Amino acid sequence: MVLTYTQEHVYRHPWDRGHRGGMAEVHGSRGIVSSLHVVDVHTLSRRFDPDAGRLHTTRSITVRSPPLPFPLRARIGGAPAVFCHCIETTVADAPRRHMEVVARNAGLRRLIEVEERSIYEPHPLEPDRWTMFRQETRIRCKALLGLGVNRRESRAAVC
Repeated sequence: MVLTYTQEHVYRHPWDRGHRGGMAEVHGSRGIVSSLHVVDVHTLSRRFDPDAGRLHTTRSITVRSPPLPFPLRARIGGAPAVFCHCIETTVADAPRRHMEVVARNAGLRRLIEVEERSIYEPHPLEPDRWTMFRQETRIRCKALLGLGVNRRESRAAVC
């Protein structure tokens, strides 16, 4: 099963200020984690391409999940919530005034795959005054019955 949802928001700030909010979304102004569900953040790489004027960043983010439904709790040992590790890649293109952030879960992928894609760019009606934010989230849930069948088949093959 795949769920997809999108959202848009207009920041009434120019792009050079509006996209900074996206870069600081997880960290506050002093580098302190500002979102309650975020447990830890590490910058894995940061590279600036001077020819293209692009900043490429990769971060590892650990989040605490919301309470899980009972069928999923049984699959992961009964805990009401779990920690999930995510990888976030960001490309901030200053000359084009465009920033794209893609986050994917690295943990729990046998149960669920989540991809969140966010884009910050100048608003088409007020490009020098406003920033347009678009986000698309795709959630793909694995079939719970299929997971059990595959596990039993692999155990039977070993015997």
